Amino acid sequence: MCTAATWAQPSTLPMTPRRDTSKDKTNTGKWHSEDAIISYEKLGKKEQYKDDSDIHTFHRRLFQQPWYRDMGNPGSPVLNLLFTPENRVGPTLGYHINNPYRFVPDSLKFYNTDRPYTVFSYQASGRQENIASILHSQNIKPNWNMTADYRKISSPGQYQIQRNNHDNAGLSTNYKSLDKHYQLYGGIVYNKQQHDENGGVLNRNFLDSAAFNNRKIVPTAYENNAYSSTRSTVNNVQRDVAVMLHHTYMWGQTDTTFYEDDTSAYNYTLTPRFGITHRASLSSEKHTYKDLAPDSMWYTPLFNRSFPNKGTGYYSSGADSVIGVQKWVKADTRVLFEGFAGKAGNQIRFSAGAGIRFDRFTAEPITVPIPDTPFFAYGSDKTGYSSTYITGNIDKEALTPGAWAYGGHLMLLTTGAYAGNLSVDGYIGKKLKKLDGSITAGASQQLGSAPYSLTNYQNAYVRKSFEFGNESITRLYATAESRKLKMSGGVSGWLVSNYIYLSDEGLPKQYDGSYTVPQVWLRKIFRVGSFYLDNEIVYQPVAEGAPINVPTVMGRHQLSLERAVFRNALKFATGIEARYNTAYAPASYNAQWNRFYYQNTDKIENLPEVSVFFNFRIKRFRAFIAGDNLQQLLGANAILYTGMPIRSRTTGEVLYNPVYAMPNMQLRFGFSWIMVN
Repeated sequence: MCTAATWAQPSTLPMTPRRDTSKDKTNTGKWHSEDAIISYEKLGKKEQYKDDSDIHTFHRRLFQQPWYRDMGNPGSPVLNLLFTPENRVGPTLGYHINNPYRFVPDSLKFYNTDRPYTVFSYQASGRQENIASILHSQNIKPNWNMTADYRKISSPGQYQIQRNNHDNAGLSTNYKSLDKHYQLYGGIVYNKQQHDENGGVLNRNFLDSAAFNNRKIVPTAYENNAYSSTRSTVNNVQRDVAVMLHHTYMWGQTDTTFYEDDTSAYNYTLTPRFGITHRASLSSEKHTYKDLAPDSMWYTPLFNRSFPNKGTGYYSSGADSVIGVQKWVKADTRVLFEGFAGKAGNQIRFSAGAGIRFDRFTAEPITVPIPDTPFFAYGSDKTGYSSTYITGNIDKEALTPGAWAYGGHLMLLTTGAYAGNLSVDGYIGKKLKKLDGSITAGASQQLGSAPYSLTNYQNAYVRKSFEFGNESITRLYATAESRKLKMSGGVSGWLVSNYIYLSDEGLPKQYDGSYTVPQVWLRKIFRVGSFYLDNEIVYQPVAEGAPINVPTVMGRHQLSLERAVFRNALKFATGIEARYNTAYAPASYNAQWNRFYYQNTDKIENLPEVSVFFNFRIKRFRAFIAGDNLQQLLGANAILYTGMPIRSRTTGEVLYNPVYAMPNMQLRFGFSWIMVN
């Protein structure tokens, strides 16, 4: 929460009703001095949220919370080690490893500010890692806000040719008419994730060798100095842009109230009873894979091709490279009829409606025969799908302590090639007044088709199609939290049938049968004076033979000293943190599919990751300095994932099993500065 003196039009104060001026123009000529409270809401929710200003965990790495893991370089592909299946309802392209970095219209924050609000954040390390972001939010009028958000990630990494270069931007707006009948939420997002592939360190024994203390000279699978010593000949780039408009008109009882001493300042309240919502969205996503100096042995599972350069670095674009481009354009529109029951401020909102969407997938370049000639030209393959669906929601928010909350959502595709795909969920919960927390229990069911990227592999040399049955994912869960007890936890049970995944053979595959993944997690903070011991632990046993790679036990423990000094002008938190997991077979990474895949032959056991930190806050300025990966004083770099095996061209014998390793010890710092004008 950000507080400062400002001028703002009042919304609630003791009032005496006067004449109804609902048809008069808004008067903002007289404003009252009060503290500025910066808040935001989420799409379709009434609850108001505040931006985090805590320093307890401010040092933790972005995009890896709580259990995500990148490939050792900020901006690299990310996998959640807490088992979480992909969303595959309806037509999808299927590239998800960059999701933690992306802005998505549905997850945009819709702010309300009564003075300009800006947040500038920056993180860096001694290895040229840079993460910078800026957010600016401002109300054009008391009932109309505009917010812009931009983030830049640039990191060459500690190992060879693993550069990441990302740009993510979002623009959101929300408007509420003065009489409260009309609400509009809109958003535009743009994401570009560019990842240079190095294929992993050739041999994990190199990590123990004093000859390779400089990680920039450790041999990697895709290194090609004839091409470049800083850029890889193999890279994956994902770009997407999306536009969303969500607006509602509601009918109900409207009251107009005025200040007793000022008839020109007034406020509306609306108790809605009926409404109509229209939502429209348009998005475009493009994924590009390039190998400018290909070696034929990498592509044996998919196609046989002898490339003239044989990985030597010489290449002729188009004639001697492997390039695959997939595009997805989606247009969606829906109309919902809504009803409201209950008293103002504690209403149940329910809706039902229908929608239509169009999805078009394009693959290029592919070879297209030229009629009446023995020649081929480069072209594209386009496939379009039209679908209709029905959808419904019920939502009762817990806006006050002791209140109950419940809700549900349904989406069912009714026509088209994906008819029968289904997503349904429901929950019930309550805010706990005495414990300052909440409890929630729910269930969900998802029935979806395989994504386009796993059913169609095409480039200039080959076309391959894969067919799968619908994948079924069922989940039951319950969670609880208490700020008073400084504790939270939950249980979850997954039942997965016909699981679709990428196998160690380098081909898409479907698991024949079902498996379960139970999960239990707990977090408890102990406090003694100014000392805090923060403990998190996860237990998730995996059924024998299930094609997933997650550790059974994960934990994180943080011991810190936290105090306010200099008459509370400075607050600091300093301490040590350790994160660990039990030995397990990690996922492998396939650059050609830009996807993690299942393997069960190579197991790892790493030392706990240890870091020390000093976080502090002065008014609206937060900063940290941290020393990461201190455990490497006792051992070699931890192995995060494995890579695609390198085989002999003559015998097919595995020569190397590349690995993706954690970077060396490093010093990292960052800050976040909130400016309220």
